[in-house]
Amino acid sequence: MKLYQISSHLHFYCYFWKLKKSTLEQYSSKLLQNAVDAFARLPGIGRKTALRLVLHLLKQPLEEVELFGESITRLRKEVIYCQKCHNISDRHLCHICSSSARDETLVCVVENIRDVIAVENTGRFNGLYHVLGGIISPIDGIGPNDLNIESLINRIKEDKVKEVILALSTTMEGDTTNYYIYKIINTPDLKVTTIARGIAIGDELEYADEITLGRSITNRTLYENAMSK
Repeated sequence: MKLYQISSHLHFYCYFWKLKKSTLEQYSSKLLQNAVDAFARLPGIGRKTALRLVLHLLKQPLEEVELFGESITRLRKEVIYCQKCHNISDRHLCHICSSSARDETLVCVVENIRDVIAVENTGRFNGLYHVLGGIISPIDGIGPNDLNIESLINRIKEDKVKEVILALSTTMEGDTTNYYIYKIINTPDLKVTTIARGIAIGDELEYADEITLGRSITNRTLYENAMSK
């Protein structure tokens, strides 16, 4: 088959697929289509799943659907971030930072709020957190100034922190961020540790099971020792 014939066939199949796809996505209601489009924009939600969720909502009592919509709207409008650790909160200080039962001299540095939840679920950590809001990733255009690193430095100085646990994902970006923070905060009076490598290299914290993550925190090691391995 000649090159121009192959090209013609490809154009035909592409046109046929687009036509088929557009036909399949024709809805009887513009309202239905708009709702499906909205759900499909969520991460991890395809159009089939979006349609299934929308049809499920249509079967629910109006009061429940209104409550669902109101809770999402209020979340976006009213949620605030903790002034100290940058965790999601209903107050200026989250319930973890304001708890007298927590060890204020111990701070666990994590990438995002999902990681806070993951560590909390282990029940093996009684200190405070510091949410960076991401990790250094030049490919994605994220540098140190885009993260909550300056506030971490201020916390260490003002709150008399004795130990900082670097609990970032064991990826190249996570390791780079760990190293950057270590070089900035490392002083003779501060203990800088990292979670034990029970977390497989390349894994993100939120996907580790609670037992493995809990042991990794308990068996944490000095960061300078981890670098030499």
